[in-house]
Amino acid sequence: MCTAVAFYREGLYFGRNMDIDRPFGQKVVIAPRGYAFPYRCRAAQPLSYALIGMASVTDGVPLYAEAANECGLCMAGLYFPQSASYFPPGHAAEGRVTLAPYELIPYLLGGCRDCAEALRLLSRVDLAAVPFREDLPVAPLHFFLADATGAFAAEWTKEGLAVYEDGFRVLTNEPGFPFHRENVRQYLALSPSAPQGGTFAAGLRPFGEGAGAIGLPGDASPASRFVRAAFALTNSACASDPRSCVGQTFHVLGTVAMPRGSVRTGEGRDEITLYACCFSVPECAYYYRTYGNGRLTKIALTEARRSGKALLVFPLREEEDVFEEENASGA
Repeated sequence: MCTAVAFYREGLYFGRNMDIDRPFGQKVVIAPRGYAFPYRCRAAQPLSYALIGMASVTDGVPLYAEAANECGLCMAGLYFPQSASYFPPGHAAEGRVTLAPYELIPYLLGGCRDCAEALRLLSRVDLAAVPFREDLPVAPLHFFLADATGAFAAEWTKEGLAVYEDGFRVLTNEPGFPFHRENVRQYLALSPSAPQGGTFAAGLRPFGEGAGAIGLPGDASPASRFVRAAFALTNSACASDPRSCVGQTFHVLGTVAMPRGSVRTGEGRDEITLYACCFSVPECAYYYRTYGNGRLTKIALTEARRSGKALLVFPLREEEDVFEEENASGA
């Protein structure tokens, strides 16, 4: 389970919680412009634009969970186990581009400057159920894209590909985006402001601040996380400098984070927010924090890192980094 958000304030800040019950070899990986991504159903193709994101590197290939490119186009794949439907292995259709699901992020981000270009390419893509390796099953996913102009959800189901403009700027998991869009209609009365006593309770005041959001769902289900993240995102207020906006994005993600022990899978494993991340488009930099280390780590997609042919891999900081204050000033 996961949550992705697009926060806009004089630029795009693209955030994501990775909620999962086990690590997957995740590292921050930069694929430079010259890196030739080895596709399964088509020839290897050098990237036109460098990208950075969280990935496992398997047999020298980055398998991205989410990423952003140097132009500010961002994309995440989120678990979609009941509804995702792909073409069978070996599928090929004239005039179409057949990709494995793990190839879609580098294909679009490596070749497109913005959502308009990405959606044009996407309309010609068929996803086939081709695993990276026999011991790595195909991940059932739907996808969240965003740039400076807006956000979109893309879903392959039995009916084919559907792309939705996502005005909430949020995506979680099952059910599909049309359900989430309709489900929000149940929460139209939510407000960050205190409610006023009506005819039923004239003259009464709420117990405290925050009562305007009574009814906001607090569980970790995908539908509830969608509503909670959308509420926090819609009502977000912060200064417009990148540092404040990055911090605010992580605060929004914190409203839907999973502490250990709060969600247990059918196999008896604890699902946690393994990491949270934010790509700051104004800075062209990727930030993350892990479950074990709440301090933010920043990795800039500098011009030097954008060129070359080899992947750049940054191991995660997993152990808690605590600043111990030793200096005090007089009262």
